[in-house]
Amino acid sequence: MELMPDLEWNMVLLHIRDLAFAFILALPIGWDREKSERTAGLRTFPLVAVAACGYMLVGMDVLGSTNDESRVMQGIIAGIGFIGGGAILKNEVKGGGSVSGTATAASLWLTGAIGISVATGRLEIALVLSALTFFTLRLLTPAKVLLGTPESDTQDQQR
Repeated sequence: MELMPDLEWNMVLLHIRDLAFAFILALPIGWDREKSERTAGLRTFPLVAVAACGYMLVGMDVLGSTNDESRVMQGIIAGIGFIGGGAILKNEVKGGGSVSGTATAASLWLTGAIGISVATGRLEIALVLSALTFFTLRLLTPAKVLLGTPESDTQDQQR
C-alpha cells in the first residue's frame, strides 16, 4: 500500500486554486465582521469557505455520483448552520430579551455556499454571493440605523 499514490499534478493545482479562491472570496466578509468586532471574523469566515470547498472537492473526487455529492453538500450546509447557531446570542435584559448575531450567523452560512460554489466550478455564483454579502453588511447596516431600528437590532450592529 502506497502512502502517497501517484498524483495528477494538474488536478492538484486546480484544487489549490479552488481553495485559494474560496479563501479570497471570504476575506471581505470576514474583514467586515472583524472590523465590527463580531463573534466571528477575519479567521473564521475564510476557514468556513475553505472547509466547505475542501469537503466538497474531496466528496466529488472520492464519491463521484451526483446523489453522494448532494449528501456531502447537505452535511456541509447543516454543519455550518450549527456553527452559525453558536454565533447567535440571546441577551435577557429586565424581563425582555434581545437577540444578536443573526447577521453573522447568516453570513457564516452563506460563506459555506461560497466554498461549495467554488468547488463545484460555479465561480460566478461564488463571486456574486461574496459581493452581495459584503455590500449587504457594509451598506445596509448604516441604512438600518438611519431607519430607526429597535434597540435590540442596533445592539447587533454595535457588537
